[in-house]
Amino acid sequence: MTHKHPSRRIVLASMGSTLALAACGDFQIETGRPLGAELDEGRFGDPTRQNIGVQNGDINYAALLGERFAAEVPTTINFAFNSAELDATARGILTQQADFIRNFPEVRFSVFGHTDAVGSRAYNHRLGLRRARAAVNFLVHQGVNRHRLQALVSLGETQPIVATDMEERRNRRTVTEVTGFVETSDLVLDGRYAEIIYRDYRGGGGGGQ
Repeated sequence: MTHKHPSRRIVLASMGSTLALAACGDFQIETGRPLGAELDEGRFGDPTRQNIGVQNGDINYAALLGERFAAEVPTTINFAFNSAELDATARGILTQQADFIRNFPEVRFSVFGHTDAVGSRAYNHRLGLRRARAAVNFLVHQGVNRHRLQALVSLGETQPIVATDMEERRNRRTVTEVTGFVETSDLVLDGRYAEIIYRDYRGGGGGGQ
């Protein structure tokens, strides 16, 4: 088997061709694979097997860290009907997300806003964006650098968890996901993704932004 040298370019999980995020700042986007698709494949997996895959360049680094993020931190918060207000449960989850994000200053995250199907598509798109902004603003107040939450997206009512035209709390949500790496990070420039992915994480700690 031919081993691939670890790539120095940034590898990103995308939301497919229908939602290719524009490249901006100091990171790039690679399209063609649903963001978070690997989360349906079970647990984080055997560290040795995964580490070999990372070193060979065979594993999508951002998706791999995304698996860890989803396994260790709740990624979703929910909202009351027609509201972008954060309740106590949502604030608690976002605080956990902020603790994780601060421990991985080389990583980019995105917050995706969703609604249920009640109301017009245009209104729900705006509401989804308000929800995403509310989540991002809270993360920033928890010490996360806003520039690492750059890809703010509203999906409105287009990706329901429960297929219904009625009010549905599970559809009214934001989801925070790993979307890439900061190109100027020393570890990324050196292709040392495994050092990022397997870094110790202690909830409640205060790493870099």
